[in-house]
Amino acid sequence: MSAQAPGLAAAAIAEAYRAACRAELAAIKPGNVHVHAAGHRMSVADFEASAALSAPHVAAPGARVGARAEAAVAATRTGVGQNTNLGIVLLCAPLARAAERPGPLRPALEAVLAELDDADASGIYAAIRLASPGGLGKAERHDVTAEGPPPPVLAAMGEAAARDRIARAYVTGFEDLFGTGLSALAAARGRGLAEPWTTTAVHLAFLTGFPDSHVARKFGAAAAEAVRAQAEAALGRLVLGEGARAALLTHDAALKAAGLNPGTSADLTVATLFLDALQNLKLDCQARAGATCQ
Repeated sequence: MSAQAPGLAAAAIAEAYRAACRAELAAIKPGNVHVHAAGHRMSVADFEASAALSAPHVAAPGARVGARAEAAVAATRTGVGQNTNLGIVLLCAPLARAAERPGPLRPALEAVLAELDDADASGIYAAIRLASPGGLGKAERHDVTAEGPPPPVLAAMGEAAARDRIARAYVTGFEDLFGTGLSALAAARGRGLAEPWTTTAVHLAFLTGFPDSHVARKFGAAAAEAVRAQAEAALGRLVLGEGARAALLTHDAALKAAGLNPGTSADLTVATLFLDALQNLKLDCQARAGATCQ
């Protein structure tokens, strides 16, 4: 029987996180910021800086999820001055903590989520308040912006899960990443695609697969479903590669002109790339006990 995959070192986790952020920016993602087009009063440089500023905190060795999230968002807010990565951080902080543990990543992640406590709640809600995401609004129960004792993380995320895909991740064991995200990535690679087209494939799987939470928060559920349906009609059968560039950029420009930013799809894309990298690093460590292992 092969040895259990060891935990990963903080430096390897931080570099995997930065690489995932860079890879997401390198791909055409209709409606989001990427190297081919800025948008929504944000630039590629903003996101590059955000990745660099937040990486040490996301990968902070031994830190709890809430502490990672709060510190990463605070560093981003100080350095960039706007919310560029709240969703990314909320998805990647639990993955980073899980990657430090020995054994397969998915069971480790499930354990991390089950162990979220009051300190995690305080840190996560502080991160959300610092970022001030557009269209967050108020919840009747378990409102993370309310004063007083913080509601349990999984209770608050469960309350929001029907309207927010990132909250849903916390109560489904990151099902969207392991299912939709990694499946789309594997399928793209199986078709012979290389980066950045594999990243575009992941983004399109999220964009066409379900209404984007960020669009829904700002413009309502009907608008989010319209964005999804239009993307599916225009791009769902697209054969990715250089021949798809014009269609993707046309759709990208139309979304940006309308002020529609499918930001949750982009956040899930970064987290999928991060998850894939962490799993590969663990397999590599298991095979050769390399320097990326603790």
